[in-house]
Amino acid sequence: MSGAQELAVREKQELATKEEKTTPGRYFVPAADIFETDEALTVILEMPGVEKKNVNIGLENDVLRVEGQIDLANYTGMEPVYTEYNVGHYTRSFTLSNKIDQGKISAQLDNGVLTLTLPKAKDAMPRRITLA
Repeated sequence: MSGAQELAVREKQELATKEEKTTPGRYFVPAADIFETDEALTVILEMPGVEKKNVNIGLENDVLRVEGQIDLANYTGMEPVYTEYNVGHYTRSFTLSNKIDQGKISAQLDNGVLTLTLPKAKDAMPRRITLA
């Protein structure tokens, strides 16, 4: 295909979990892209409709957990004629290795796209070995 990709509609994947949530609504796994450089991993998550104040990012026992809550009040009383987009909250978890400098993780939300930057620990960065 000479590097071209065919566009296709991707269905939202609903979260299947045995744990119970205290917030009403459906939960979806946000689509993610992960890029690696010599200095860091960048994780890009799609969470349309989520405002900055409704994003929770936590790190516990080497697990980075991201949750985005939708304001469901915006959809009250709506009767859709046709939908391709299901409304719901987002949640996703990533287990981090010891190669990530967990104290320097940063996050930015812009128009429903959450970008997490996970810097690599100094020991994990590539380096040049000089001859003695």
